[in-house]
Amino acid sequence: MLTIYGRDSSINVRKVLWACVELGIAFRREDWGSGFRSTREPSFVAMNPNAMVPVIDDDGFVLWESNSILRYLANRQNSELYPAAPRERARVDQWIDWQASDLNRAWSYAFMALVRKSPTHGDAQQLAASVDNWSGFMRTLEGRLQQTGAFVAGDRFTLADIPVGLSVNRWFGTPLAHPELPAVAAYYDRLNERAGFRTFGRNGMA
Repeated sequence: MLTIYGRDSSINVRKVLWACVELGIAFRREDWGSGFRSTREPSFVAMNPNAMVPVIDDDGFVLWESNSILRYLANRQNSELYPAAPRERARVDQWIDWQASDLNRAWSYAFMALVRKSPTHGDAQQLAASVDNWSGFMRTLEGRLQQTGAFVAGDRFTLADIPVGLSVNRWFGTPLAHPELPAVAAYYDRLNERAGFRTFGRNGMA
């Protein structure tokens, strides 16, 4: 059985948990990280030298990096969530990578200040800049969802909607002034129809 190492409050662990629901993969999870067993323990570092969650062990095959894990699991199941056709797959990869490199970076300061209440993230100018940047990328997503009328890669749910969907959940779960983004709000409700999102996305955790 697949083993997932990491606490279920981690957004990156939740990606993998949600993917397993979508892909019909049975798994067991072990708590590692903040408040649980330290990822600095030698046994964990032996699995991931970055000492970060998630990590999976699939019958002796150990893999880290959440988006790499998503792709691996979808390929393992030969799932249509990660299409084989090069152009369709590239579109899915584009939005997965956009979430990781652009959207994820934009929210960092604001999330740490407003949700985690980090004492080292109290600079008002940096907070305002982070919120503004985050809002800008959410408007990019709004434009895309207005085009598709459904999901980020097109008219059907794909692997890309897992990281992007969790990001949308984080957006709505962070106490800030949210600009009106009707396509994003409709997308959020559309995702809520999926059991995996209800369990690991829209579950009260940002």
